[in-house]
Amino acid sequence: MIVESTRLPDLLLLKPNIYDDNRGYFIENYHRKQWVDAGLTVHFVQENHSCSQKGVVRGLHYQLEPHAQSKWVHVLHGAIWDVVVDLRQNMPTFGQWQGFLLDDKNHHQLLIPKGFAHGFIALIANTIVSYKCDNYYSPEAESGIHFQDPTLRIPWENYAIPTIVSEKDSKLPLFNVSLGL
Repeated sequence: MIVESTRLPDLLLLKPNIYDDNRGYFIENYHRKQWVDAGLTVHFVQENHSCSQKGVVRGLHYQLEPHAQSKWVHVLHGAIWDVVVDLRQNMPTFGQWQGFLLDDKNHHQLLIPKGFAHGFIALIANTIVSYKCDNYYSPEAESGIHFQDPTLRIPWENYAIPTIVSEKDSKLPLFNVSLGL
């Protein structure tokens, strides 16, 4: 497994070893010793899967303290453009975002620490995303930022036209309102 830093401190791009042959491929998706050797100490307590049609936007979501979550995100089938926003007000990258293509071909994964909002747009139909969390979901701690926030200027349309957004996500507040700025 290759662990790459990103331009947002503590956000990591993971590239697992892929073994291809005439049968298909094999990935050792999680290997505790490799994670420990790489300095990854996150302990996951919950795993979620979502299935999305092309153009579905999910997010930008995060959990408030003391229920904040680190997430390990990867695509089991299909493709997404995954976006992460730094919400850590003490960091020079506060309010900055970064996007990543995650799909069932490159098998790239994101390890998203606490203090980030996360969302994605499905690039093909029936995209299945898995995300493990290091803290249990807590409805009272649920928060988010509207995916089309004008201050963030995230170019979702460069990847797919946002066609389906849940009612809940469509009502999420803007960045400044969500963070009480």
